[in-house]
Amino acid sequence: MQTAEIRRRFLEHFAQRGHTVVPSASLVSPDPSLLFTVAGMVPFIPYLTGREPAPFPRATSVQKCVRTLDIEEVGKTTRHGTFFQMNGNFSFGDYFKEGAIRHAWELITGRVEDGGLGFDPDRIWATVYLDDDEAADAWHRIAGLPTDRIQRLGKKDNYWHTGADGPGGPCSEIYYDRGPRFGPEGGPLVDTAGDRFLEIWNLVFMQYELADVRSKEEFRIVGELPKKNIDTGMGLERVAFLLQGVDNMYEIDEVAPVLRRAADVAGVTYGKDPDADVRLRVVADHVRSGLMLIGDGVTPGNEGRGYILRRLLRRAVRSMKLLGVDEATLPELLPVSRDAMSASYPELATDFDRISAVAYAEEEAFRRTLSAGTTLFDTAVSQARKAGAATLSGEQAFSLHDTYGFPIDVTLEMAAEQGVTVDEEGFRALMAEQRDRARADARAKRTGSVDVVAYRQLLAEHGPTDWRAYETLRTDSRVLGLVHEGEDAAARPAAPGEITRVVLDRTPFYAESGGQVADAGILTWDGGRAEVIDVQRPVKGLVAHQVRVLEGELREGAELTAEVDREWRLSACQAHSGTHVVHAALRQVLGPQALQSGSYNRPGYLRLDFAWQGALTQQQRSDIEDVANAAVRADHRVSASWMTLPEAQAFGALALFGETYGEQVRVVEIGGPWSRELCGGTHVRGSAQIGTLALTGESSVGSGARRVEAVVGLEGFRYLARERDLVRQLGEILKSPQDGLVDRVSGMVARLRDLDRELAELRAQQTVAAAGELAASARDVGGVALVTGAPAGLGGGDLRTLALDVRGRLSGDRPSVVLLASESGGKVALVAVLNPAAVAQGLSANDVLRAASAPVGGRGGGKSDVAQGGGTDPAGIPAALQAGEQAVAAATGR
Repeated sequence: MQTAEIRRRFLEHFAQRGHTVVPSASLVSPDPSLLFTVAGMVPFIPYLTGREPAPFPRATSVQKCVRTLDIEEVGKTTRHGTFFQMNGNFSFGDYFKEGAIRHAWELITGRVEDGGLGFDPDRIWATVYLDDDEAADAWHRIAGLPTDRIQRLGKKDNYWHTGADGPGGPCSEIYYDRGPRFGPEGGPLVDTAGDRFLEIWNLVFMQYELADVRSKEEFRIVGELPKKNIDTGMGLERVAFLLQGVDNMYEIDEVAPVLRRAADVAGVTYGKDPDADVRLRVVADHVRSGLMLIGDGVTPGNEGRGYILRRLLRRAVRSMKLLGVDEATLPELLPVSRDAMSASYPELATDFDRISAVAYAEEEAFRRTLSAGTTLFDTAVSQARKAGAATLSGEQAFSLHDTYGFPIDVTLEMAAEQGVTVDEEGFRALMAEQRDRARADARAKRTGSVDVVAYRQLLAEHGPTDWRAYETLRTDSRVLGLVHEGEDAAARPAAPGEITRVVLDRTPFYAESGGQVADAGILTWDGGRAEVIDVQRPVKGLVAHQVRVLEGELREGAELTAEVDREWRLSACQAHSGTHVVHAALRQVLGPQALQSGSYNRPGYLRLDFAWQGALTQQQRSDIEDVANAAVRADHRVSASWMTLPEAQAFGALALFGETYGEQVRVVEIGGPWSRELCGGTHVRGSAQIGTLALTGESSVGSGARRVEAVVGLEGFRYLARERDLVRQLGEILKSPQDGLVDRVSGMVARLRDLDRELAELRAQQTVAAAGELAASARDVGGVALVTGAPAGLGGGDLRTLALDVRGRLSGDRPSVVLLASESGGKVALVAVLNPAAVAQGLSANDVLRAASAPVGGRGGGKSDVAQGGGTDPAGIPAALQAGEQAVAAATGR
C-alpha cells in the first residue's frame, strides 16, 4: 500500500467518524520556542492545553514534522529520519479512552477492501500505564486483546505531559510484532530495542492537571481536568514500511526512489556495503527533508532554521562525494524526491522551480568551499599528528565553520574518517563567544557604555515609560534620570555640549525597532534645549533618549516638553509604510515565496531583504515598482489593530521568521488583505501619503536572499528629478532628443567597439613588424643570442606576447634571451623570455628579470623560461636593459 494511500485512508477513516480534516501546518513552527513543527499535536497545543477554545470537537490531520536531534543516527537504524509525517486524531472534551481505542482498532485491523489498513489482529500488542485499568479493560473488551498482549509500563514509557505545569495523563501505545527474525519473544516489555515489536501509534489520554513538573517522571497530580482530551500520533513512515514489506523507512515508496537514483549515480549497489548503505540512506533522507523545508519557505543560512537546512543539504552532498561522485548531484536527486512526494503534497511540483533554485545554489556554494575547506582540514590533521595529538582544536573546527560553512557534524565525520577527534567543547565555546559578541554589539547600540543595571534601577523605581509614539508628537514630561556614558545612574546635571542619555516619565519618541530608525526631535525646558539624536529600549519597558545639550543644564527632575520633529516622523512613516507596500508588491509579482527576511527604513529611504534566487529581471523590477505606485495612487486605508498571535495568524497577517512576539500583537493593514503584517512601527494614514516611490537598487545579500532599495516621498521626487536632469544634460551633450538617447548611445558604443577592434588589429600588425625588427637586432653575448628593446605604450600582456613572438623567430639550436621593457601610463612593464637551450645552459628568466627590475623601482618573477614584472620609474628603462644584459653576460662567464 502506497504511503499516500495510507495517508488518504487515515484521514477518510476519521472524517467518516465526525472529525474535521485539518491541513498540515507549515514545518516552520509558530511557537517561538521551536524552530520546526516537531510533532503532530503542535498546531493543536492551544486547544489541548485550554489556552484557547477548540473550533471543533474532533479533528484529524497528517502533519509534516522535522526533528534533527538524532541526525547522527540517520541511516544507521530503521526508524530515525529527519523528516516524517504524523497521522493524528484529536478529541477536545468529546470522546475519551474507549473512543480512541475503538477508532484506532477499527482502522488498523479493518479490511483493506473496506478502507482499513489490514494489519493481522493477532500481531497487535498494546501497552498501558501501570494503573490505567480503564484503558487495559477497553483493549480487552473492544479489541479482544488477550491480557498477555496488554502490557503495563511506567511513567518513562506511558505517561505524557508538556514538560511544564498543565495538562497531562497516561498513554497507550500500539505495537506490531514483526516476528522472531527481529528480536525476542515477550512483547515490548522484553524487546527494549524495539526492532521486533515496533510502536506504530500512541494514544495520549489527557485527563489530569499536573503541578511541580520537574522531569518526565517527577510531577504532582492536582486533580482531574474538567474536559478530557485525546491526542494521538501514528508514524506514517513506520506503518508504510510495514505494509510495503520492506525493512526500514528508507525503502518505502516516498524515499527509496532517491536512494536508488543515488546508488545509480554513484555506481554502487545498495545492500552490498554497509558503509555505502548508510551514506545512501543519509542522502535519501536529507534530500527529502531539504525539499520539504525549502517548500515551506526555509532558505539556507548560518543561524536557526537556515542552518539546519544548510546542514542537511551539505551532509547529503558530502555523502555523495564520499561515494565517489564529484559532480553536482542535487539536480539528479531532487526531482526524484519531488515526484515521490507530490502525490501527497502537489505544491512541491508547482513550486519546484523556486525550490530547486534554492537547493542547487546551496550545493554549488558548498562545492566551491568544500575543496578549500578540505585542504584546510587535511593540513590541520597533519599538523595535529606531527605534534603528537589526535584531536583537532576548537579553533580549527570553528574556522572550518566560520570561513567555509562546514557544519560541525561534517567536521566530526571527516575527523572520524581520519581517526582523530574534535574538541567540540572548544568549538561550541567559540560559537557562544561569537553570539555573545553579536549580542553585546546590539546591546551597546541600545545602552551605550552603560551597564543595564542603571536602567533596571530606574525601571524598578519609576515603572515603565508611558510611551505615546502612536498617539502624539508632543508630551509634557519629567526627567526621571540621566545616565552618562561610562557612569552609573547619577543626578549630575548635563552641561551644554555634553551627550548623555535621558529617561522620561512619558515620551512621544519612537524607539528604534523593527527596522525603523528612532525619531529625532527636541527637548525644551525653562532655560535650556537638547537635541534628541537617538532613542533606544535598553531594557524592556524603558525608553532612553540620547541627547546633545544645546543650551542650559539638564537636571534630574526637570519638567520639559518632548517634541518629535514633524517632518522627520512623516518621512519615517512614509518609508515604513513604503516597506510594507514594496513587500506586498514583491509577493504579488514574484509569488508568496518572496517573503521578507529583514528591513531597514529611515526618513525617505527603505531597504528590504527577501527570499529569492537570482537577480530580478528589469521587467520584474518595473512590475514591482508599478504595483507599488499603483497602491500608493489608490490611497489604501492604513489601519492598525491589536489581537492575539493566533488571531493574527488566522487573520492572515504575515509574521517574520526570527521575530519574537508577545501575547498581544499589532497588525498593520494597507488595503485590507492586500498587505497585512505584524508590525510595531509608525505609518501613514493612507497609502497616498507615501508619495513617490522609486526603486534605486537590487542586489544579493547571500545565498537565496536578495535586497531591494527604494526612496519615497520628497526623496523619491528628488531622485527622479536628478535622473531627469541627467537625461537632459546627456541630450544636450550628445545633441539628441531625450527619446532618441538610447539609440544614440547604443550607436556610439557600437562604433567604439569597432574602433577598439580596428585598433587591436593595428596593434597586432605593429607587434608582428616589431617582432621581426627585434629578432633581427639580436647580438651575441657569451654565445647567447640576446635581444633587448623598449617598444612604447605596451601593457604587460601585449609585451609578453611580443617577447614570445621574438623568441619564436630566433634559432632554437642556440641559447637565446629576450628582455623587453615598455612604458605605458607612467608605469613600466618588464618581460624576460628564454628558449629551452638557454635554460639548459643554466640561465634563468627570473635572474634576468630581477637584475632589470631594480633600475625601474620594480619587482616580478615567474618560471625559469618566462618571467614578468613591473616598475614605477620609466626613466630607468635604459639602465634596466643594460642590467639585464650584464646578468646574461655574468651567467655565461663573459
